[in-house]
Amino acid sequence: MINYEWKSPLSLYMREHIAIQQAAGFKFEDQIRVLQLFDRYLFYNAYQELLLEKEMADGFIYIKNERPSSWRRKELVLHKFGVFLRNKGIQSYVPTIKTEVHQSRYIPHIYTRDELIRFFKAVDEYPLPTRPIVDGAMFRFLYSTGVRISEALNLTLADYDADVGTIIIRHAKNSRDRVIPLHPAMKKVLDCYMEILHKYHDKDMPLFPDSLMTKMEINTAYRHFRDYLLLADIPHTGRGPRIHDFRHGFAVQNLRQWSIEGRDLTNLIPYLSAYMGHVDYKPTQYYLRLTAEIYPEMMDVLETECEDIIPRGGLHCDEP
Repeated sequence: MINYEWKSPLSLYMREHIAIQQAAGFKFEDQIRVLQLFDRYLFYNAYQELLLEKEMADGFIYIKNERPSSWRRKELVLHKFGVFLRNKGIQSYVPTIKTEVHQSRYIPHIYTRDELIRFFKAVDEYPLPTRPIVDGAMFRFLYSTGVRISEALNLTLADYDADVGTIIIRHAKNSRDRVIPLHPAMKKVLDCYMEILHKYHDKDMPLFPDSLMTKMEINTAYRHFRDYLLLADIPHTGRGPRIHDFRHGFAVQNLRQWSIEGRDLTNLIPYLSAYMGHVDYKPTQYYLRLTAEIYPEMMDVLETECEDIIPRGGLHCDEP
């Protein structure tokens, strides 16, 4: 709805809610469309109240002949909007997120410390001249930053700013660039790697090239990954572990560490989402639930602090 004209009395709050989400770095595009449809629904039903009532919310959400996925989509958006109104001091109904939709039941592999030691030992000791150099840096980069494998393989030398210790991810999954700071230990690894492999290469050279010093294909990276799992004695089934599990582990371990430290998760979650290149809270919902399921002792803390974010349904995956 380009150049949409807002109509209902609640539209002022809708636009404020949208502005806050966008200021936090979220595109919020799908949510905007839902709120615009809800605004039209309120207007054409002559709704004049400055609060969100159950009758109007449910009438909009549960339209007959719509798919359950549409109901859940609207539940999520209006739940968040209802929480926003309450935080503004407006007594409003907060829709329950209750509609179940089919979701992937893949449980990512979160590596133990011993498994990580064995995995990186297998990488570093692989008996080919260049593979330990490139793969050692690449897999440590994936583990320490949580970037997607496709994002890592698209990097060039120009994307690494060694002076400030940052990497720029260009044209990522959601068509957005982002700059990510590196942990000092990872920066030290990359600096050493650059000195050994890339000292005399042009800036358009792939940061993590294949054996021909051209862009590495994802299939090649996965073939190497399977070799290292085998050498590290980490069982691989038909579904995993996958390279993408490093990304899941990055999010889970950060959330767990922040919870243990007593940090305010509601303030930190937008930073985690922006760092990982998410456009909304959907992947964050998944990581919060995954963290709680892997570490049951954290369930009470996570549900208390993030009750409006953690979904009540099954797991779904942030796809590669």
